[in-house]
Amino acid sequence: MSAAPPVRSSPLATFLARRGCHYGWLVVGATFLAMLVTAGTVGTPGVLLVPLQAEFGWSNADISSSFAIRLLLFGLMGPFAAAFMNRLGMRPVVTTALVVMACAVAGSLFMHELWQLQLLWGAVVGAASGFSASVFGATVATRWFVRRRGLVLGLLTASTATGQLVFLPLLAALVAGPGWRTALVPVLALLGVACLGVLALLRERPADLGLAPYGAPAPVPPPARSSLGEMLAVPLVVLRTAARTRVFWLLFGTFFVCGATTNGLIQTHFIALCADHDMAPTLAADMLAAIGIFDFFGTVGSGWLSDRMSARRLLFWYYALRGLALLGLPFSHFTIFGLSPFVVFYGLDWVATVPPTVKLANEHFGERANVVFGWVFAGHQIGAACAAWGAGLTRTLYESYLPAFVVAGTLCLLAALALALARETPPEVPATFAPEGALR
Repeated sequence: MSAAPPVRSSPLATFLARRGCHYGWLVVGATFLAMLVTAGTVGTPGVLLVPLQAEFGWSNADISSSFAIRLLLFGLMGPFAAAFMNRLGMRPVVTTALVVMACAVAGSLFMHELWQLQLLWGAVVGAASGFSASVFGATVATRWFVRRRGLVLGLLTASTATGQLVFLPLLAALVAGPGWRTALVPVLALLGVACLGVLALLRERPADLGLAPYGAPAPVPPPARSSLGEMLAVPLVVLRTAARTRVFWLLFGTFFVCGATTNGLIQTHFIALCADHDMAPTLAADMLAAIGIFDFFGTVGSGWLSDRMSARRLLFWYYALRGLALLGLPFSHFTIFGLSPFVVFYGLDWVATVPPTVKLANEHFGERANVVFGWVFAGHQIGAACAAWGAGLTRTLYESYLPAFVVAGTLCLLAALALALARETPPEVPATFAPEGALR
């Protein structure tokens, strides 16, 4: 084990402290920007599906399978992202991820074969984005905040969901005008800006600046760094321990449903679904952006509620209401008036599930919570990949998305039922792994 690095003073941190502002809020700002741009990059394929079909003649199912790879790797990298951040530091890991994503997006400007789409937008973007997404936000919130942690998680989660949707109108307009390759240019520019923001503002821990976490009475010394072998083994060891508990499988299963019913289904196929009902892609992208705006307020509100209410009860209502919204979507007639209730109702619920899910992980798994949440988030993205591929297959085989939405709505209602049947009991995990008060 290597010794902890010496504390280095920061003029900016001192300047902010004299004015009653904690440096942690700047870290949140840099993290918000990086996660927003990462999410925007991951969400870009939502406007590429139709033009790629038109230019290359690839089927909906083939393109969807490529995007499913992206979603799957996006989630599977989460546990290892947490371990890499714990060992190597957040700043080098996130900076490298942003640079790799930019290289993949730039390379896709010259692609002509399906395997190139699968490699660049499937494997490379998927793997790199997993290192600068939800696990990154959970790590920042856990290290830098004791008070307001739920609010911070809400803000950072909102950046992810909003980023996946809010850039779509601009991208859709560029796709409809100059073409899909031109639409990727602002994505590259934003990745560069996010990289600079991370390098300038992100710091690993409050103790590195001689600060206590926000709301803590004293600085918390950083833990000793693990070896390279331990870094690679930690995610698997944590999974083996967490998988023995019922709460892990409850969180994993419900988050699988969350992924299947958000970025797997709606983010990937909503524009194509609206096109099937003669709605212009630019208008459908506007609808998705509106969902992103409502999600921002819904997720921040969910973080605020998570600091004050039972996480399990919040999750029950989120999944139940989302299921009803999805079951009603195919009957909205796909007009502005018909879709508006869905946009508001579903938007407020888009990823409001994340703050209470992270709260439960923190309550149950203590210092390993970010790694456990990485595995839970992997369940989210497995669900997203299944929905992205399954909905594309449904559309190709039956020329309809209706079965996919019926399945998605039903899964949400089943997730709500599972949460309703869960009981508050003492933890199943060892006391050294999680505090008391766990949910079975």
